[in-house]
Amino acid sequence: MLKEVVPEISRVGVLVDANMIDRAPAFKDYETAARVLRIQLQSLEVRGPDPDFGAAFQAAAKGRVSAIITITDALLNRYPKRIADLAIKNQLPSMYERSEYVEVGGLVSYAASDAESFRRAARYVDKILKGAKSADLLVEQPTKFEFVINLKTAKQIGLTIPQSVLYRADKVIR
Repeated sequence: MLKEVVPEISRVGVLVDANMIDRAPAFKDYETAARVLRIQLQSLEVRGPDPDFGAAFQAAAKGRVSAIITITDALLNRYPKRIADLAIKNQLPSMYERSEYVEVGGLVSYAASDAESFRRAARYVDKILKGAKSADLLVEQPTKFEFVINLKTAKQIGLTIPQSVLYRADKVIR
């Protein structure tokens, strides 16, 4: 999605919690996509409890990244505004795995629909309350994803979103 929003991207910084236990599979997914799109990735690691996002964005500047992607986890989810603000300050297009980041100033997100996930969770609870054993319930993957764009942020960083991309967005923040 980010390549469609900013076609000239050649190097992307991936913001990740260095202490995240299962970060390798998430990063590998981005590596696979990056290879196909001929984009280089640079890992931008931060550590809690008070992550040094400034240093991560300095490393991004030094590495000449042209955009940022954030791998979502519990630590980074506490700082969506701070991360979005730093991306804007550094004039970097940013993509997130949660729409909340876009609500507070991030550029774009492509993520599982929270509303659909909550409905699915409610169905699970209903089945359990009606006597189903949780071990017998199948694990489901998300089936509905939402693409959200923040045009205010695009304007702040001097980016024009192609109309064809705007048409495909589920939500556009003006």
